[in-house]
This record gives sequence, structure tokens and C-alpha cells, in this order.
Amino acid sequence: MTLQELNELGEEIERTLKLRTHPIAVKLAQQKADIPEDALCPRLHNGNHLAQCQAFSLVRRQGITVAMAKEDHWCFTPLLAYGMVKKDPDDEFLQRVAAFPCLEYGKYIGIVAAPLQKAAFEPDMVLIYAEPAQIRRMLMWIKYAEPHRPVRSEFDPLGSCAFAITPVMESGEYRITFPDPGEQARASAREDEVILTVPGGKLAAFAEAMEHVQKHEEESIWRHNLVQPDFPRPEFYTGYFEKWGLETEENMYTT
Repeated sequence: MTLQELNELGEEIERTLKLRTHPIAVKLAQQKADIPEDALCPRLHNGNHLAQCQAFSLVRRQGITVAMAKEDHWCFTPLLAYGMVKKDPDDEFLQRVAAFPCLEYGKYIGIVAAPLQKAAFEPDMVLIYAEPAQIRRMLMWIKYAEPHRPVRSEFDPLGSCAFAITPVMESGEYRITFPDPGEQARASAREDEVILTVPGGKLAAFAEAMEHVQKHEEESIWRHNLVQPDFPRPEFYTGYFEKWGLETEENMYTT
């Protein structure tokens, strides 16, 4: 996808789902050239530090681009998870509490995040903070794109900045992550927010599926939240119910 198409996709996702905050384009930087000139570097520009979740919060709420190098971080989790510091195998405390996957040490010098609708770089992934019903809608898009590959995730109450990023960099697969307590306390993540990570390599298929499923949703017979017995169903339901010897719309009043 071109940068313009990616930016338009960011706008379309936000508009379609009525998201409260912007989808976040994320890139792990291997060299200084990967960092946009207009990016906020907290230590350099403001003389302070941020946790990675706070950087994401600035991006999705204020619409700015933030670059976090080693010296910008104020939390140990992303430093280890993104391979900016080395995990000491003899450090029992870190081995116990840092039970999250870590990228190769020294491969990346920083992480850049920007609103997808204005990102000036090709992202490694996109983070979408959404409510459960919005996550479900996106899962429908993913199911259309990859009908035989359900989204799989492992859940941990800590380290959301690690689990939303590192496994996706390693596997190239979708991921669902719950914001951790630190992200709620320090970065204003809401209790009803969940993170869907879309790998960069799947964005084109994700966009195509979104467009297709949207059209289907507009024609859907399931538009209202009603507790309605014997509700109207797609035809394939009837076919299977007949096959299984169950009542259908045609025969339920004949016996």
C-alpha cells in the first residue's frame, strides 16, 4: 500500500468503527533515518522521559508523532522487549517479572509511532485501541481475509507494550492485548479498551476485507438488538437444520 492509501485506511477505520482515538502506526527503527524529522523525542525536545504507553497515548489522543530511543524511556519493560538493553540471564528478578518475549538485542535503536492517518512511514504494524464490540467487528474482517486462521493470543495482565508489539514483529500475525494496570494509571487507557495489533504485511488484506464486510453488514438481516424467537436466518442455516432433522421455518408448524 502507498502512504496515501495507508493514511486513507487510518481515516476509514476510525470513521467506520467510530473510534475514540486514532489507530497507531508503529515502526521499529534500525537507524536514525527511520525517525521522521517532525517526531517528538521526549528527552531531546522536552528534557523529560515517558513510558511507552504514554507515548502511544499522545499519538492516539493528540495526533502527534513520537520517537522513543533508549534514553527516552522511563519504564523497564519496553527497553527489554524491544532489545534496547540486554536481559541478564543471571538476574533472577528480571527473569521472573519480565516474562515477555524480547526482540534481538541491539537490532533496533528506537520505536516510532504516529497516527495511521498521517504517518509518513510504512508501519511494521498498527495498534487499534477499541471497545470489545469494535474488536469483534474487526475480527469479522480478519475472518473474511483469513477464514481458516483464527486470531490467537496469549494473555498476561502486565507488559501490554511488550505483548502488543514483540510477538507481532516475530510472527507477522494478528494479536489481541489488554492494556495493563500501568497503562491505565499513567496513560489514561480506559477499562473498556482492548488493543488489536494488525501486522503491516496484512494491512492491504485487512482493508479489502473491511470494505467487503461493510457492504454485507449494510444488507444484514441482523440489524437490531432484539430477543426475538424464530428470528429470520440466512438460508444456509435452514439447509443445515433440515440435514440435522431439526425444525425450520418451513416445517415447524406442520408437526
